Amino acid sequence: MSATPRPPVLKRLPPGAWTALAWCAGTALTFLIRIRLPGESAPSVLPGVLLLRWDGLLALALATAVTVRGGTLLPRRPLAALTLLLLGSVIGANPLSVAEIPLLQFLAVDVAVYFIASSRPRRTGAVALAMALGTLAGYLAVRLLSGWVVGTSAELTVGLTAVIAWLLGRAAHEARAHAEQVRVQAAAQAVTAERLRIARELHDMVAHTIGIVALQAGAARRVIDTRPELARDALGAVETASRDTLSGLRRMLGALRQAEPGEAAQAAPLDPSLGLADVNRLAARTTAAGVRVDVRWLGTPRPLPPEVDVSAYRIIQEAVTNVVRHAGTTSCRVTVARRRKELSIEVVDDGRGAGAAGGQGSGYGLVGMRERVSLLHGEFSARPCPGGGFRVAARLPVPAGAR
Repeated sequence: MSATPRPPVLKRLPPGAWTALAWCAGTALTFLIRIRLPGESAPSVLPGVLLLRWDGLLALALATAVTVRGGTLLPRRPLAALTLLLLGSVIGANPLSVAEIPLLQFLAVDVAVYFIASSRPRRTGAVALAMALGTLAGYLAVRLLSGWVVGTSAELTVGLTAVIAWLLGRAAHEARAHAEQVRVQAAAQAVTAERLRIARELHDMVAHTIGIVALQAGAARRVIDTRPELARDALGAVETASRDTLSGLRRMLGALRQAEPGEAAQAAPLDPSLGLADVNRLAARTTAAGVRVDVRWLGTPRPLPPEVDVSAYRIIQEAVTNVVRHAGTTSCRVTVARRRKELSIEVVDDGRGAGAAGGQGSGYGLVGMRERVSLLHGEFSARPCPGGGFRVAARLPVPAGAR
């Protein structure tokens, strides 16, 4: 088994590392735009009086420590961590001599709002956004009450970045929730499909065996006094058919016990040994039970995909079983035509027609055959013949890779 590949480096970084990187990048750019860079006649922003003094640098160091501490708390206590990050942004804005909390000092908060909205319930994300916007509004209110200049337009831009971060986080949260819902639904559908497949296998196996056992037991009862050797042979056939079916049921139960629920869709066929090669044996067993089965093979034998081979055998088995149980006739004809692009199957009897299976589309046997053909994207029909009797026909396409 191959080892699971490690996720990319960026996905391995914890949320606290992202907030620390955002704060460090914002702080570095804060200094860069306050010095004259090559090609500029003057700095983009004039440095404040406190920025390069010891008290300004101390405030930035304190803001950095508070922000880093908030980043470490983010995975466990998101709202407490966001409180520290907001406090760091306020402390970091004071030595810059600006009228609002700058965007560069709010980047770490935006990153935290994104992670909270993407990984926590909707209510927690909404509280985080309200805390971020409330801090911006509170900062402006304090300056207004103090009679200082405020940068309302710039602060509205900073608030907009927080809203965008929250929206992106919610989108990521909903995308993950949808992906998980799709995964759970796919697993449930796989389990349902596996149960239906097992039900079809059980129906095909048990229904055919019960039909053979009923015929052989009836024959043994009629001749047990006059022809005991024939009764002995009939009872031997009953024993053989019963043992074969019991063995098949044990294989099914073993497969059910071993397969994990998530592996249902990839489970192996319950009895992969059955196929068109067993049709002649099926015909001989049914003929011995009292209903003659004539098999006609048309076309050149070619290897078939396992799903086509097993499904073809099961369709023939179920159709022959319906003849034995319902048609009230002593013979039927099976025709298997192997062509280059498809496999055609036809089972015809001269029995009671509509009574053979209760009419087209009714009965679990016809439903199972129709489902098998549908899964292989083929065509299926089951209807009474105009002159009496019943006809079951299926066309199974053979994939190009198997031809």
